[in-house]
Amino acid sequence: MSRYTGPKCRKCRQYGMVLCGKPANKCAWERRKSPPGDRSVLSQRRRPSEYAIQLKEKQKARFMYGIVEKQFRNYYKKAAKIKGSTGENLLKLLECRLDNMVYRMGFAVTRAEARQLVSHKTITVNNNVVNIPSYQVSINDEIRIKDKAKSQLRIKNAMNIATQLGIAEWLQVDDKKFSGIVKSIPDREDILPDINENLIVEFYSK
Repeated sequence: MSRYTGPKCRKCRQYGMVLCGKPANKCAWERRKSPPGDRSVLSQRRRPSEYAIQLKEKQKARFMYGIVEKQFRNYYKKAAKIKGSTGENLLKLLECRLDNMVYRMGFAVTRAEARQLVSHKTITVNNNVVNIPSYQVSINDEIRIKDKAKSQLRIKNAMNIATQLGIAEWLQVDDKKFSGIVKSIPDREDILPDINENLIVEFYSK
């Protein structure tokens, strides 16, 4: 299955939460608390099956991080081999993607924009240019915007929004130098409170 390239907020309305990563009041789901498409009484009365509930939870996480099905399944397999809760391990692997870290540090407004910054060789990790969005970031890694890109208006605007909303405590960000350090791997309570990782594990365990 290829990466979804349609309207991002349509998926937000479909799954009932903000998946696009846009700032407050910028997502269509926050303006229209209703799913797209058929609004008939019959469609509203349909009771989803157990499989449908599990699939929906998996799709929510997949669309939030913007990755394809094969890649998401590989993350699950890797998480299953790590000691501890498979669901939590999966979410931590997704959170440690470079594009997600760029988004979390406030260098981009959305994960899609963060992925573009990485792909365009705008990001360095420990002073080395990395253009792989799925690159796994480790503790104490320093992520920085290249000097030539610091003047980009979209990066400045994203940084201003992030400083107003607040940066995650497990990250240390210098908004003047456009750099950040990963102090620790996020705990479960710091990751996606609206995602039930147990349902994802049940989906792939069948």
